[in-house]
Amino acid sequence: MGKLVVIAFFVAALSAFLGERIINLRKRTLASRKLVQTHLPNCHPIKSLGTYSTHEYDPGKMYTLDMSEDSRMKPVELRMGRGFDLDSFNPHGISVYTDETDNSVYLFVVNHPQQKTQVEIFLFVEEDHSLVYVKTIKHEFLHSVNDIVAVGVESFYATNDHYFSGGTLNTLEVLLAQPWSNVVYYSPEEVKVVAEGFYMANGINISPDKRHIYVADLFDHNIHVLERLESNGLAPVKVVEVGSLVDNIYVDPETGDLWIGCHPNGWKLFRNDPEDLPGSEVIQIKDIHSEKPVVTQVYADDGSVLIGSSVAAPYGGKLLIGTIYQKALVCDLAKVEQ
Repeated sequence: MGKLVVIAFFVAALSAFLGERIINLRKRTLASRKLVQTHLPNCHPIKSLGTYSTHEYDPGKMYTLDMSEDSRMKPVELRMGRGFDLDSFNPHGISVYTDETDNSVYLFVVNHPQQKTQVEIFLFVEEDHSLVYVKTIKHEFLHSVNDIVAVGVESFYATNDHYFSGGTLNTLEVLLAQPWSNVVYYSPEEVKVVAEGFYMANGINISPDKRHIYVADLFDHNIHVLERLESNGLAPVKVVEVGSLVDNIYVDPETGDLWIGCHPNGWKLFRNDPEDLPGSEVIQIKDIHSEKPVVTQVYADDGSVLIGSSVAAPYGGKLLIGTIYQKALVCDLAKVEQ
């Protein structure tokens, strides 16, 4: 109720307040800065891979990509079996969980059919390269889910990037720039908010030892490190400043390094003007649990090569960069890290 009162007050004062607030958004949450281009060697696009479908009514699809050295780097669509509504499939965040009891692999997918939010669970069948539908999860606490990290066959942490579930209130919420988004823990036994106070909780992932959760606050330009508790709650540990609008987080299972797809100019991203395209940026964070984490810009482009980077993942000396609007890009990474 308190947030609705704030919204009502904001609407009443809109004519006197809006211009100043938008300026503040440009400086703070939609930060603009001069981008120094940092390109990697031997980059080539993978045009079949995009984060979202290209048409409002095109259903989403899931793919795998073999990034081994002798691979053709061709995405292969995962066949999806019966019992699932493919026509309304609109995937967003995803997470993979391996059940150590029988090595079954589950894929958790944030789905937005008809602009709603629900989580789909699939079983990955390697033999015929398919996904078997397991179940759909809906809950009032999962009202605006952006990303997800699975911690059990039916349990996960998820980010809500907005307090409200859609429409005009979402737009006003962004203009207000208030820390109202949160992280929710879900299991069949309990559902609860475990962290809050984010300006826009976006990507989420887990450390290799499963002891910490990482949350990207897009509008606050930082990564939150939180400790997992026995109660499945989260305790804040530290905040690492990144200096860019942080989107999705990939955690290297061997080194623990964080690789983050970022947006160097949020105002351009918000406008999405074809005459003034948003750029791309990839940030790597090493030693995040040390007193001095190392934050490094690995890739940066003004939009001439790649538009709206949202995720990055290294494998076998290569770096895969995904985007919101466009193609994916694969670049050589080994030469840079040597």
